[in-house]
Amino acid sequence: MPDICFYFQVHQPFRLRRYRVFDIGTGAGYFDDEANRRILRRVADKCYLPTNRLLTQAIRGSDRRFRIAMSLSGVLLDQLEADAPDALASFQELVATGGVELLGETFHHSLSALREPDEFRAQVEMHRAAIERHFGRRPTVFRNTELIYDDAIAPLVAGLGFSAMLVEGAEHVLGWRSPNYVYESASAPGLRLFPRNYRITDDVGFRFSNRDWDGWPLTADRWAEWVARSAESSVQVFMDYETFGEHQWAETGIFDFLAHLPEALAQRNIACVHPSALAARAPVGTLSYPTATSWADVERDTSAWLGNRMQRAAFDRLYRVGREVKALGDPWRLEAWRRLTTSDHCYYMCTKWFADGDVHKYFNPHESPYDAFVAFMNVLTDLERSCASERQARPWALDGEMAVAG
Repeated sequence: MPDICFYFQVHQPFRLRRYRVFDIGTGAGYFDDEANRRILRRVADKCYLPTNRLLTQAIRGSDRRFRIAMSLSGVLLDQLEADAPDALASFQELVATGGVELLGETFHHSLSALREPDEFRAQVEMHRAAIERHFGRRPTVFRNTELIYDDAIAPLVAGLGFSAMLVEGAEHVLGWRSPNYVYESASAPGLRLFPRNYRITDDVGFRFSNRDWDGWPLTADRWAEWVARSAESSVQVFMDYETFGEHQWAETGIFDFLAHLPEALAQRNIACVHPSALAARAPVGTLSYPTATSWADVERDTSAWLGNRMQRAAFDRLYRVGREVKALGDPWRLEAWRRLTTSDHCYYMCTKWFADGDVHKYFNPHESPYDAFVAFMNVLTDLERSCASERQARPWALDGEMAVAG
């Protein structure tokens, strides 16, 4: 009988407002505070609060035999602390059950691992500090933004002291191998890799409410039986936390499914294990990811964020402006820039259509990918000009800072 490892991503970005060319240089704020508060409140009421209550009861009721892992982005934690303290308290109560393992990630849910290793390390350390401040925990297993991983990222993660990392079980990487095992990184010996079983995950995350699916209606017993049929070591089930109550509304029966799941698994002797427990197991082999993979879309690559010319132009300029921001040493500008590194901004510029396109529109504050691009580039222009003005205003104070930055 296989074990099962549950992991949930919990994240909401600071969305940009409609930043026009006429706003450049006016001192207008970059982020849509009202919309961000409204969306956070909606997600907290529909997903975070009811799901946290349900999982808290499940963990306590099973004497912690039912257990999960999750990662909460730093930008989400900042928003919860400011605008939904009741939801933050419910996450803290859930973690206090002892049945939740918190994972590391970049504070700003960024793509920095693909571009700037030093910034990646800085954001990971920021996230570690935030998790310790809010929960008193220190993560030992890492989950990069949207499960983005390649052979170049592995040494960075291992160098930060993590023992294992979650990855996508992409078929073009696994080939004939199953995702239901623990592997080792080919580029960072000793770093354990846990591939996601995307098929059984997506049965819940995407197909649960699809009445045209031959698996509908999906019950906890039926899904647990599918898991039990695996003759392998462990089934890794990784998904968005917003699956519960937001992507799959309460009316679909998703909360009933989750409520009955612990008992359905227990009846089949399927043990829930934390990622850190998997990390102690001997790997069955090594995995090499020559190119970046993710859990997004059918391609399982980074095209959701960097697949078109707009996205790549925005991404390149973002990190060019970042060098100027860091040279100034101003905390406000640095935090504003880091919020711009959040992957969602490039995601909103995606021009994919069909099924994937529907996913890209979810919670998108912009009317089109082109509007997202224009707003983002206008904000970067304003930030860049702000840095230039500051350099002119105090050049004597910046000579040493520029030398250090260089």
